[in-house]
Amino acid sequence: MSWESTILGFKNYLTIERSLSTNSVDAYIRDVKKLADFAREKEKTELEIKKSDLSEFIYNISKSGVATRSQSRIISGIKAFYKYLIMEDYITVDPTELLESPKIGMKLPDTLSIKEIDKLIAAIDLSKAEGERNRAILEVLYSCGLRVTELITLKLSNVSFVEGFIKVVGKGNKERLAPIGNIALKYLNIYVNEVRNHQKIQKGHEDIIFLNRRGKQLTRVMIFTIIKQLVEKIGLKKNISPHTFRHSFATHLIQGGADLRAVQEMLGHESITTTEIYTHIDKEYLREAIITFHPRA
Repeated sequence: MSWESTILGFKNYLTIERSLSTNSVDAYIRDVKKLADFAREKEKTELEIKKSDLSEFIYNISKSGVATRSQSRIISGIKAFYKYLIMEDYITVDPTELLESPKIGMKLPDTLSIKEIDKLIAAIDLSKAEGERNRAILEVLYSCGLRVTELITLKLSNVSFVEGFIKVVGKGNKERLAPIGNIALKYLNIYVNEVRNHQKIQKGHEDIIFLNRRGKQLTRVMIFTIIKQLVEKIGLKKNISPHTFRHSFATHLIQGGADLRAVQEMLGHESITTTEIYTHIDKEYLREAIITFHPRA
């Protein structure tokens, strides 16, 4: 047995049996490799690690300045790794069983106001070749509450322009139908028919909607870059990413009175507990409204 072979087996298990996305698998493997590096210094194999070793490992990463939330994620990855070793009968006792994650408070995500979203979209330079594409990207992100990976892999064949729905392939290759608003459909139509139709599209990317200037699928990094440049352009002092549009989508729906189950379905959350974070955002919104407008506040 060696760390390399068990980590490879764990990676295959996450990919094939649990059907996790590439990004999730990479995160798990990265965290387990941190433990492997620590264990090699102590000259211990994965089968020899005890709870005391794990406690020392967590103490070391906490002292190195790793954020509490990241510590919790690392522990979660290690626990999954040792559950895999138990399942494969490599070990009989799970050293992570009594390992506690650090207490983390609920971090409410940044959201954009409708006015801020309008300002970001208005800042797009439509005289540039990529202008119409970038406007369609932001409109679709906000209209459908997509994850960035769902956006860049969105296919033309999965968009119903007549019925106003898109088929989204989410985490674990799970599919869902998401309604798309008229404004987003309008600008998506403009991009597809007036810009994309005139591009030379590379083989294998014919069905991908959002393309770079070489006719290939956009990368996640490119979407982050587009948004970062617009945020800087309008001087917005918030930590904004593509995911912020998803948070804003959900928050604005709940503020408008949308049913929590419907929002869960549109976001593709497995558990409604994940969706419930947006009810906390809504409560903060209501509190601010009361403080601002109530005569006795």
